[in-house]
Amino acid sequence: MNTLINRFYSDYLMPTRLPAYGALLQRAVDAGYRQQSVRDFLRHARGAPRPATLVHRHDIDSDVRTAAKMFALEAKHGVCASYYFRLSTLDYGLMREIEAYGSEASYHFEEVADFAKRHHIKDAAIVRARFPIIRSQFRGNLERIEAALGRKLVTVASHGDFANRRLNVINNEILADRAFRQRCGISAETYDPELLSQFDLYISDRPHPVYFHPMAPEAALGRYRAICLLTHPVQWETNWRENTKCNVRRLVEGLAW
Repeated sequence: MNTLINRFYSDYLMPTRLPAYGALLQRAVDAGYRQQSVRDFLRHARGAPRPATLVHRHDIDSDVRTAAKMFALEAKHGVCASYYFRLSTLDYGLMREIEAYGSEASYHFEEVADFAKRHHIKDAAIVRARFPIIRSQFRGNLERIEAALGRKLVTVASHGDFANRRLNVINNEILADRAFRQRCGISAETYDPELLSQFDLYISDRPHPVYFHPMAPEAALGRYRAICLLTHPVQWETNWRENTKCNVRRLVEGLAW
């Protein structure tokens, strides 16, 4: 019961947390942290001394409206970040603004889950056997986004769907093929062990009442030099119309699958 109450509060009643996000950005500035995108983080020379760094990664699962507000706050504080958009949340106008500013706009992909749901496949082995088809779909989607944006995407982020959890198959498994990844021109997927090993701490936001795991980013500043903070706009401001649409879609997809 508490879970349902907390979910309802998060989706429809929670006051905006965006002022707290702005305060976090300023606190990191005051603490001397370089705040940057995943793409810019990867450009740092291996072995070279790294300044205190806070990498902002936003997964735009839903609620582009709040994503735009977070971007505006970052621009106000002179901060860069990475924004990963699903096919269902693509907003090329906002993505071009993000890129023009100097931040990163890229792809939050989920072809494995989409394929399983579309074809009503509930067997992990069957899904993995279809990886050549799924890779082709991923590359086609990636190239269409690149064409619309007018630039090459070099980092991507795997989305986590209820179908992935039921199948125990992660979307980023299709990028385990290094030759395929090279053909796509992808330098990193955000869950790559090689990338994550460069952070001293990885923090993800959580729904009310937890908010962050394993600790609040404010508590990490000054204690860790290289921090990655994963956020989702939906955790920072309620958008009842968007949240209702997502909840209905999730219900329909689950029943259809």
